[in-house]
Amino acid sequence: MTAEGRTPEEGPRVSRRRAHATAARGAVMTPAGSRALALLRLALGFVFLWAFADKAFGWGYATPSERAWFKGGSPTKGYLDRVEVGPLESTFHDWAGAAWADWLFMIGLIAVGVAFVVGVALLPAAVAGAAMLVLMWMAEWPPARHTSAGAPSMSTNPVVDYHAVYALALIALALTCSGDTWGLGRAWARLPFVRGRRWLR
Repeated sequence: MTAEGRTPEEGPRVSRRRAHATAARGAVMTPAGSRALALLRLALGFVFLWAFADKAFGWGYATPSERAWFKGGSPTKGYLDRVEVGPLESTFHDWAGAAWADWLFMIGLIAVGVAFVVGVALLPAAVAGAAMLVLMWMAEWPPARHTSAGAPSMSTNPVVDYHAVYALALIALALTCSGDTWGLGRAWARLPFVRGRRWLR
């Protein structure tokens, strides 16, 4: 029996369990690596938050002031109306400007953005963000060389474009506990309704 009350045989098993638990929380990451992932997390969160703010307030970048969501504009109509390629072209046209599509899109943008900037609920946020990016990828349909009108699609890569890279980055950041550095990930994981539910982390 050891000083901790374990038999000699239990010692290695307990140590291995602790090592696995430590690895699962991302502690095997080097400090520099943790900071790099945190910086990437903040940058991706800002991408989503900026998209929300520009569409909501019409800051004159992608969205003119007169088409701001808070002024009655639709954040999905212009984008989805311009879809001219892919198997879901007509479906996206039907969704363009629908109130439910506008609300889901804007809620998704701000929820994913806040989650990644703050560093909490990264896994559900990553799944939601990746789903949004997959839909955007399908709207642009990079595999096509030509639009439905016969014009060049100007696709830069038929498979792995920036939507795919962003989606993979979101998932990777969620799985590496990137919210623990420069974020509230550790405090979030200790909350009673989160503890024991890895899918909420």
